[in-house]
Amino acid sequence: MTLTIGVDVGGTKVAGGVVDDTGKVLVQARRDTPAEDVAKTRDVIIELVTDLATGRTVDAVGIGAAGWIDASRSTVLFAPNLAWRDEPLRDYVSTATGLPVIVENDANVAAWAEFRYGAGRAAEDSMVMFTIGTGVGGGIVLGGELVRGSNGIAAELGHMLTVPDGHQCGCGRLGCIEQYASGSALVRFARAAARQEPHRATALLELAGGEADTITGPMVTAAAQGGDPVSAEAFAQVGRWLGTSLADMAQILDPQVLVVGGGVVEAGDLLMGPTRRSYTDALAARSRLPVAEVRPAELGNAAGVIGAADLARRI
Repeated sequence: MTLTIGVDVGGTKVAGGVVDDTGKVLVQARRDTPAEDVAKTRDVIIELVTDLATGRTVDAVGIGAAGWIDASRSTVLFAPNLAWRDEPLRDYVSTATGLPVIVENDANVAAWAEFRYGAGRAAEDSMVMFTIGTGVGGGIVLGGELVRGSNGIAAELGHMLTVPDGHQCGCGRLGCIEQYASGSALVRFARAAARQEPHRATALLELAGGEADTITGPMVTAAAQGGDPVSAEAFAQVGRWLGTSLADMAQILDPQVLVVGGGVVEAGDLLMGPTRRSYTDALAARSRLPVAEVRPAELGNAAGVIGAADLARRI
């Protein structure tokens, strides 16, 4: 049995784990992320890896980072929620720990984990995953390998154009799918409807203290689970847009399976129901042809650690 360490670096926490070759996390640890300080963030990662490796024979380290990673999987080119700019993270961590290191985008490592050990594990060739959180991320596996592109920054699925001249996206474009199928979009839809039809959002507004502007994603989920119509409709809107994007991936890549992950998927059928219906409707003309099944991710918050560790095993 070989052991590798996976590290998932986000804007608020650094999570790590020792993972065996079946994808089982044997030991876990976490630290807060000093996101505004490059050197301290690097030191926290090194400290975490060192602690996890102590007393164990570890072969390599994989790091999943929320940012754009170069083609050699060594440098964080840009991280929107961290202070990294052209940060040679692989070399720093490898030198400090004496272990081989690989750095990869966080959505890619989560997708790889689901392909190997989660919702896509029965697929031997291909999978596309959308991660639905505050924004929308993604990962693509074709021919049993992650699609990374010539510069290492492929599969930015959240920035596919969905609505021409639509809502402004953080990437600078108008109308990206991230503005219509993310947790942020869910909240925007719910707040707008609660302002326009407060009599249909009584449960949601009660949770928000009567103020539409204080509505949060967990409030929308809780209210929808209790039957609040405005909250349920907000999930339906997100699912409608997400389903059409999944259909686009089915048309373009014809993968074996399509996976939906991220925090919003914890709402279960509130999201997956309308997503699957929209997906099926969008592919009605392909009714005589096989299409990928849409499945929810299975590994949850552990996906980043598991995927990073498994990619490290392939160095």
